[in-house]
Formats: sequence, C-alpha cells, structure tokens
Amino acid sequence: MSLTTRIAVISIIVEKEGLREDVNRLLQEYSQHIVGRLGIPYRKRELSVIVVVVDAPTDAVSALTGKLGLLNGVSAKTIFSKNEFPVEES
Repeated sequence: MSLTTRIAVISIIVEKEGLREDVNRLLQEYSQHIVGRLGIPYRKRELSVIVVVVDAPTDAVSALTGKLGLLNGVSAKTIFSKNEFPVEES
C-alpha cells in the first residue's frame, strides 16, 4: 500500500480573540504539511480569517480540520484537490 497526499485549502474563521493561541498551536502541530498560510485580521468584525494550504494525507487534513472545528468560536472547512500525489521520500 502506497501512501498518497492531496493538496487542500483549509479556511478558518476565528471569532473569539482568546483562541488565536489554540489555533496556532494546532497549526504548529501539523506544520510539516503546511505549504503556505495567510492570516487576515478583520478588525471591523473583531475576527480573524486564516487560509492554510496543505499537502498531506487525507486523514491528516481531516484530523486538523476536525480539531479546529471543535474549538468553540472557530469554524473550519476544507476543499481538496482531485489529484493524489505519491509521498516523496526525504
């Protein structure tokens, strides 16, 4: 069985100020899969929007999205690429 990865975009909305550290801790936990990240503080609405691009196994992306969604005041949704890629050896 060969392991594959997919490119995915995780969109995160943080609606409570005190949750930034929790979100950042989870993102750090999965940092080996993160390709890029864009964070936008939307001061007018007192929330933050974060977009994270990952290249990871589907299970890892789903686990991260699920953990983010369990935080009260955080919404997270993911869109996956249709293509799968073989895991590159280090």
